[in-house]
Amino acid sequence: MLKVFMSAILTVFLISSVANAEPIVTESTSNSNVTTKGTSETTVKSPPPSAISPSINSNNADLCTIGVSGAVQTQILGISAGQTVRDMNCERLKLSKTMYDMGMKVAAVSIMCQDERVFSAMEMAGTPCPYLGKIGDEAQKEWGTPRPRPRPETLSQKELADEKKQGLFAGGILGVLLMLLVL
Repeated sequence: MLKVFMSAILTVFLISSVANAEPIVTESTSNSNVTTKGTSETTVKSPPPSAISPSINSNNADLCTIGVSGAVQTQILGISAGQTVRDMNCERLKLSKTMYDMGMKVAAVSIMCQDERVFSAMEMAGTPCPYLGKIGDEAQKEWGTPRPRPRPETLSQKELADEKKQGLFAGGILGVLLMLLVL
């Protein structure tokens, strides 16, 4: 029993000494210097600049226009332009159809005869275009005599000259834009 008693006292003594022990505190101080040398490169990836040509809506059935647009883009400068161009043949067809629908058949044929191709076709068919209200042989005689009133060839020559001017203007603008692109 003495052994048990001694073991119990020893256990109590060890437990009490562990419970009353003070914590161990350690202090340390260190100094460090870091020196870094290097180069860095940053690449920014962005979408390319873009000149967006204007959209010209010409899907209305009553308009005889054609939309034309274009754009040129360089790394610095972007230019876009657009316009509408009248379609004279479309206008002629619409006017002729409207006159025919109103019962004005001779006027409808007269409008169509303003086109050189129609005028020539009517002569070749033996049915000349109306002339100041005269039709048939009477109109044929009037077209054969010299008059101050121009035949359709003169009118279409004027239209062709206007179209050439517009084409030269558009070509000039395109040339300037291409020169800017090269610079």
